Amino acid sequence: MTSSSLDLFVERGFLDASTLADALAAVRASQGQAATVYGRSDSGDVDARVRRTTRLSPPAEVEELVRRLLLARMSAVEEHFGSGVRELEEPQFLRYEAGDFFVAHQDGNTGMLRSEREERKVSALIFLNSQSKTPGPDVYGGGSLLLHPRDASEPVRAPAEAGILVAFRAETTHEVEPVTHGERFTIASWYK
Repeated sequence: MTSSSLDLFVERGFLDASTLADALAAVRASQGQAATVYGRSDSGDVDARVRRTTRLSPPAEVEELVRRLLLARMSAVEEHFGSGVRELEEPQFLRYEAGDFFVAHQDGNTGMLRSEREERKVSALIFLNSQSKTPGPDVYGGGSLLLHPRDASEPVRAPAEAGILVAFRAETTHEVEPVTHGERFTIASWYK
């Protein structure tokens, strides 16, 4: 999916049905704490005016499985974006509940950050459940990932299907709209 200034790497079925079910169950059972934002400090701060979501701590074997799967796609991501990625940042497992959101921001590679996050070249997001207008089990409403092209054309709404991988350049302005019902479960990581 490409617009004049927006380039997405999309892989449907990135997580097969069995892996997806296991990961979602593990994440649902995990404890967490308010997710942080960076900018004013390198250690990160909780700022509910900018980002309201919970960072979860699933079992180590789930984290390692996701890491291995993302590393296995590194060469495809590198080829797609034409950027020399060499490593992967620790995945973040996230739960957005009704009302949770993340304002428009960039993840790195902007020349504006003074932290290790500036080294991020590609942002990667894995959806563990699907978006739906109708409430039901294992779905959520709202919570769209909107990507803003540099040419100021209309924002692009990323596909939000269980098991899909969506990757984009880290300097792309993006946001998560408020969730309206259910819980949105995703995994975010960054190729450097």
